[in-house]
Parts: sequence; structure tokens; C-alpha cells
Amino acid sequence: MKKTILTAVCVLALPLAACSGMNTTEQRTLSGAAIGTGVGAGVAAVTGGCVGCGAAIGAAAGAASGYIYDNMNK
Repeated sequence: MKKTILTAVCVLALPLAACSGMNTTEQRTLSGAAIGTGVGAGVAAVTGGCVGCGAAIGAAAGAASGYIYDNMNK
């Protein structure tokens, strides 16, 4: 049981370590994608659509928006 918990903690902590050295463009693109994923999944769930499709479309739109926003404010 302890090995399972330790393995789960290590696997879940790994993505957090990968985001530590990002520049502002990468941070805003990732933030846009995360927000877009949530909004897309939420809208799809409320409207009765495909939640996975809504999340994917929202992630793509959010990532593009975050990237464009960062490049316009330089």
C-alpha cells in the first residue's frame, strides 16, 4: 500500500516540476489552454455536447489566445 501511494505522489508531482522553467509566453499559453479546457468542457456539459470534444476545442482556442495575448503585449 505504501509503495502505491508513493508512486502516485511521484507521478502526480512530476508535471508540476516540468513547469518550473517556463518563460512568460509558455506560461500564458499553458494558462490559456487550461482555462479553455475548463470552459470548453463546462459549456459542452451544460449544452449536452461531447465533453471531450469541447475540452479539446477549448484547449486549442485557449492556447492560441494565450499565445496571441502574450505576443501583443510585448
